[in-house]
Amino acid sequence: MAFETSRCVKLSKIVEELSLEKLYYLSQHDEVRIETSDINRPGLQLAGFFEYFGTDRIQIIGKVEMTYLAQLDDEKRYKSLRNFFSTGIPCVVLARGMEPFAEMMECAREFNVPFLRTHEETSRFSSNLIAYLNVELAPMETLHGELVEVYGEGVLILGESGVGKSETALELVKRGHRLVADDLVEVRRVSSKTLVGSAPEIIRHFIEIRGIGILDVKYLYGVGSVKVTEAIALVVNLEFWDPKKQYERLGTEELTTEILGIKLPSLTIPVKPGRNLAIIIEVAAMNNRQKKMGYNAAQVFTQKLTGDMRKNYDY
Repeated sequence: MAFETSRCVKLSKIVEELSLEKLYYLSQHDEVRIETSDINRPGLQLAGFFEYFGTDRIQIIGKVEMTYLAQLDDEKRYKSLRNFFSTGIPCVVLARGMEPFAEMMECAREFNVPFLRTHEETSRFSSNLIAYLNVELAPMETLHGELVEVYGEGVLILGESGVGKSETALELVKRGHRLVADDLVEVRRVSSKTLVGSAPEIIRHFIEIRGIGILDVKYLYGVGSVKVTEAIALVVNLEFWDPKKQYERLGTEELTTEILGIKLPSLTIPVKPGRNLAIIIEVAAMNNRQKKMGYNAAQVFTQKLTGDMRKNYDY
């Protein structure tokens, strides 16, 4: 298990993922690192106010900023832009496909600041960029296990080596569910309530089965059998059957597993010959979905049982 506290994303990846046009961009700019999901629209900075200015943020210039700059004469516009570009900002993105002022290109070259353009509306692009950065820069923990989407529920399967995690995941794929990650699951905390899991890119869509080797699930079962990311809704811990241990029979106890400070509902499933783990996990996923919709079968059963006992006692 590994926990990463400091993350960054290279500018080259942002340019590729968000299809940004390069107005001024050199090969060395590929290595520019973005370390915050906060962004900035520099209206106040273009007007000369630089107090509390986050120079580590991506700067987005929209129609309001361009309208303000258009009202300035050439000398004042150049001075405003020069003060802005000289602050050490990582890059500037011009929205709405607008044409840049000549002074913008001049200042970008002078201070070697990557200058990019998008044809999206400013607010929409800002939202997309923040959402993307929130995922890429989220706190991350790498777990040994499987992540499978089962009936729309992200099920994280954990357990000791050799307990049958990969075989169970493969059986679930064969039954029509989707594999997200095998062996290593990168779990990111994208909000105060949500964990999203994915596979490291180098092993994405591959699964290892002892005795056979590496299999490409996407090519064996089709593109509908895999998924790149999935929100984790349930944690299933597989463990070898211990005859001395008392396992949950009714399901009235709400167990949780904490990952990155978020508690997720969890189950412990004992493994022994004759148990069909894939079917058990399917039922667990459906039952977890029912609980989120307000129906708890264990509680209903307990209430009925208590009611019958009271009736018999009163009688």
